[in-house]
Amino acid sequence: MVQRRFPRVNELRPLVGFNRPTFNRDAAALARCANLVDIRALARRRAPRSVFDYTDGAAGDESGLHRARDAFARVQFDPRVLRDVSNIDTSTTLFGQRISMPMVLGPTGFTRMMHHAGERAVAAVAAKEGIPYGLSTLGTTSIEDLAAAEPGLDRWFQLYLMTDRGYVKELVDRAWSAGYRTIVLTVDTPVAGRRHRDVRNGLTIPPRLSMRTVLDMALHPRWWGNVLTTEPITFATLSSTEGTVADLIGRVFDPAITVEDLDWLRGAWPGTLMVKGIQSAEDASMVVNHGADGVILSTHGGRQLERPPLPFHLLPEVRAAMGDEATVLIDGGVMSGADIVAAVCRGADAVAVGRAYLYGLMAGGEAGVQRVVDLLREELITTMQLLGRTSIDQLGPDCLRVPAQP
Repeated sequence: MVQRRFPRVNELRPLVGFNRPTFNRDAAALARCANLVDIRALARRRAPRSVFDYTDGAAGDESGLHRARDAFARVQFDPRVLRDVSNIDTSTTLFGQRISMPMVLGPTGFTRMMHHAGERAVAAVAAKEGIPYGLSTLGTTSIEDLAAAEPGLDRWFQLYLMTDRGYVKELVDRAWSAGYRTIVLTVDTPVAGRRHRDVRNGLTIPPRLSMRTVLDMALHPRWWGNVLTTEPITFATLSSTEGTVADLIGRVFDPAITVEDLDWLRGAWPGTLMVKGIQSAEDASMVVNHGADGVILSTHGGRQLERPPLPFHLLPEVRAAMGDEATVLIDGGVMSGADIVAAVCRGADAVAVGRAYLYGLMAGGEAGVQRVVDLLREELITTMQLLGRTSIDQLGPDCLRVPAQP
């Protein structure tokens, strides 16, 4: 028969562990986020619906985004055991630069719309973590201001070829003078994709005060307070910005660009040239033959063409066509460190993330971006340890099995 008694005080003491109280609600909320799914949920609560949907949404029925995430989810890893994994090296080399992990914080437009700290917050985290960051042509911080804020950062500049080539040349020259050494030419936006959430929400850049937005202020007073009490949200490199995203693209971008324009840019830019928006091995080989130093396999996060090919599944074909010496990145659907491992095993030199860190930015500004990068790094290390691999160069096709596409 079990004998019962009252516990002694010294027996209870080890069981009582109260955490030190924190009065920083943002920090506490971020600390409770176990993964990027939790970060996304927090961002959804913090940002107005139209802003969250602009980041979270995709083109048409959004199947391009869902399929990209499913491609990673269907991967099966092949681990090796009885190996010393006490020390993990996540660093790799990209264009001769050593970076702390195979990840770039990619270019995103309208960043101060997600949080008033905008690009500066993202750049600060990238500089601290030793990874590149790409400033968008549609950024809300200027080329020069970002360079001044983070002089030691490996800064990339993302470029759209606009109809005014003289102005494009001016942007290219400004980027070089400000110390940017990589340009990312985006080629998958001759016209805007059909993003139904933005249409339903009536999203404009910058957000306009209307009956809907006034009602939204009651739900997100801090976001609106920051918008109304900081510098107006404008594009740092464009003078005509009002209207919907589709209106802006229709006014500014050139649907007639060809490979001859890539030749022109190659002649105008002395640094590293990446081409983003590649969706076939044939186009990857073509742009490299015309002077590109590498490609980013991308569907613009599923935001342009409906039902696009999946960058993850294109990797082996592109790698076979371009060889091991070419630089290949992918973006779209990356939401965990395991996804980064899968992409590298599949043949990518690194991944570019945008939507993921924007969730963090909406959730908590710079601290939210930092939490996203911390989670991705921790998951990357854990996945490598459980795979029995201790460095990025040990990750290859033998580490995973990829089922046939459904």
